[in-house]
Amino acid sequence: MLLSNGYRDCFPDKRLNNRCVEVINNLFTKGVHSIRQLSDSLSQAKGFYRFLKNERVEEDSIISDISSRCGVSCKGKTVLCIQDSTEINMYKHRNRLQKDGSLGTTNAKFQGLGYLLHPSLVVDAQSCVPYGFSYIKIWNRPEVRVNKHVRKYSTLPIQEKESYKWIESSKKSKEALKEAESIIIVQDREGDIYEQFSCIPDERTDLLVRASTNRTLTDKTKLFDVFDGHPAQGSYQIKVEGDKRKKRSTRIADIEVRYKEVEIKRTGTSSKESPDTVKLFYIEAKEKVSKGCNNPVCWRILTTIPLENIDMALCCIEWYSWRWTIEEVFRILKKEGFNIEASELEYGQSIRKLSLLMLDVILKLFMMQLSYAVPEEEGLCAESCFSKQEQECSEDLIKILEGKTEKQKNLYKKQSLKRHVWTIARLGGWKGYASERPPGITTLWIGLQKFAEINIGWRIKNIPET
Repeated sequence: MLLSNGYRDCFPDKRLNNRCVEVINNLFTKGVHSIRQLSDSLSQAKGFYRFLKNERVEEDSIISDISSRCGVSCKGKTVLCIQDSTEINMYKHRNRLQKDGSLGTTNAKFQGLGYLLHPSLVVDAQSCVPYGFSYIKIWNRPEVRVNKHVRKYSTLPIQEKESYKWIESSKKSKEALKEAESIIIVQDREGDIYEQFSCIPDERTDLLVRASTNRTLTDKTKLFDVFDGHPAQGSYQIKVEGDKRKKRSTRIADIEVRYKEVEIKRTGTSSKESPDTVKLFYIEAKEKVSKGCNNPVCWRILTTIPLENIDMALCCIEWYSWRWTIEEVFRILKKEGFNIEASELEYGQSIRKLSLLMLDVILKLFMMQLSYAVPEEEGLCAESCFSKQEQECSEDLIKILEGKTEKQKNLYKKQSLKRHVWTIARLGGWKGYASERPPGITTLWIGLQKFAEINIGWRIKNIPET
């Protein structure tokens, strides 16, 4: 696997930088959390263990390197910065883990021991192509944590609340993306924080947040009631997938769109340093309910983006729908991919640093998936993900995986990443027809693991005779 473009000057010792690149490359080629399975030899395994345990390998250094590379990639571009949180629960390994102060309680009521991640994934506003992470907040709660009522959580300053992660991540992302043309920060309901609307937006930074609170407006009406009796200003259709557990059948939903400017008031628990009112635009995308419809679609979105027409409102709805990308990142980090929660490492600090490196590797999977979203001539070259040796192995596999008809042939150019992603996708179970949906992240993940095993045999077969 090619050496990573990052981590050349990340740590104070050149040997640590080189070791970090080794870990990154092996994570991508082998796709496992186990250090022993990740390593090519016992000596390399020992080196990986020492690297992750080394106090000079700091989380902040890894995050800073990831963030700076993202900033360079976004120069002059309009980007979305998609934020969300996930927890890594190591409770099943509690008897093996050493207490080093890096793990604490999680949201699990009785069996929670781990840490939390809040990454800011940056994607292109037109194509959804990922550029990296502008910031990754990683932290742990205390091992023994009293409830919110005892801590008087509601009366704490916003800077002392865990929800400040949204504001902190937005500020850090603005710093990292200072050379981007414009930034739209996309957040779920947890990001609906009054202080954030007043301190984050500027001439090139906007917020796009799903509304959580039925806020009181300056005219004393409620936010969720402002469209009562108002006709729709636009509409669109989406396919809603069925879910037997929720007794929901697959259907085509008619979504009505309404939008208007609103002015929200500061609440009693908001910081007194915040302005009394803030003007925002409010979008409601609500399903036109038909008979027998369970759980109708209803998105309520607050944004600082000026909405001059229905097309802009529809664009904001589409941007919000791209939140699925960060959910995919979490899926690959956890049970459907690396399975970081099954790590055999003994120290929480080592697990945390490994998870940060995994996040960086997952971006390569997105590059592979999204290579199908752009014309071949505009896509990445094969060297962006695969070494020359791996490309040769892929070429031999293509001869086996291709079908007899033209529709089953790999017609992409040899220097194109798309050509070799085709190989990985076919190994992962994709049929290869142009009429099929492009391969998904999970398919590519399965294919990469199979390719890693095949590549070992290919290398053994092609060892030059002495």
